[in-house]
Amino acid sequence: MARSEYYSNSKASAIVLAISCLIVAASAGSFYDEMDITFGGERAKILNGGQDLSLSLDQYSGSGFQSKNEYLFGRFDMQLKLVPGNSAGTVTTFYLSSQGAGHDEIDFEFLGNLTGNPYTIHTNVYSQGKGDKEQQFHLWFDPTAAFHTYTIVWNAQRIIFFIDNIPIRVFDNHESAGVPFPKSQPMRVYASLWNADDWATQGGRVKTDWTKAPFTASYRKFNANANKVSPNSKSTSSENENQAWSTQGLDAAGRNRIRWVQNKHMIYNYCNDYSRFPNGLPVDCTRSRFL
Repeated sequence: MARSEYYSNSKASAIVLAISCLIVAASAGSFYDEMDITFGGERAKILNGGQDLSLSLDQYSGSGFQSKNEYLFGRFDMQLKLVPGNSAGTVTTFYLSSQGAGHDEIDFEFLGNLTGNPYTIHTNVYSQGKGDKEQQFHLWFDPTAAFHTYTIVWNAQRIIFFIDNIPIRVFDNHESAGVPFPKSQPMRVYASLWNADDWATQGGRVKTDWTKAPFTASYRKFNANANKVSPNSKSTSSENENQAWSTQGLDAAGRNRIRWVQNKHMIYNYCNDYSRFPNGLPVDCTRSRFL
């Protein structure tokens, strides 16, 4: 489906939602203060006095950054503008992760596509090194035309993924049923732009067109209202007394929004993939109202 047709078909529903939802307006920290460049050298650039950060990908390398701090629970907001045009084969990311064997991870991945075709938003949750909890979406807007806010809320009860404060996914804590949940390993914030043309676009059938390089994605207005973990201890601290995220769930309006997203824009849900789980769906699929 062409990009213009896809966004046109979604416009009416998006307008209805826009009236009722709040766009995140977090006070942003400086990328100089908050982040370290991890790879890519000059392909990663902090701009505008620390307010913006761009990542680039060419045929030699991608680029990425990570937070200076580790966190144990919180709300994490980042504004992104994705690679425009023919972005096939590229993956732009914003995620949380711990380190080492048995790591935890909470993923936003943005899978590029041919010009005129929509991005795929890939989400996943890992706990104790095991993921396999993928959900994918197409967006109701062009994510390359302007900045949009992508949010991860992580508390001891659940993980919620938001786009422009619209919930798209909830992953609940079902440890009581034997489902691992990330709650004890501190995580850093990561972001990257890299080549994954062996799988990212149409199952790897469409490769990266290096004549279009360099590919560039832009980040701004990172905000972590979260518990920082001291480097030398297990203690945590928060600079913001507003910790609504610590018990955050979905109210009636949020439930209506997530129904709209999952009914209209979800394109893959591991909980509906019976061929992948011939011996029965995972336990968390039978317990979660909003998957």
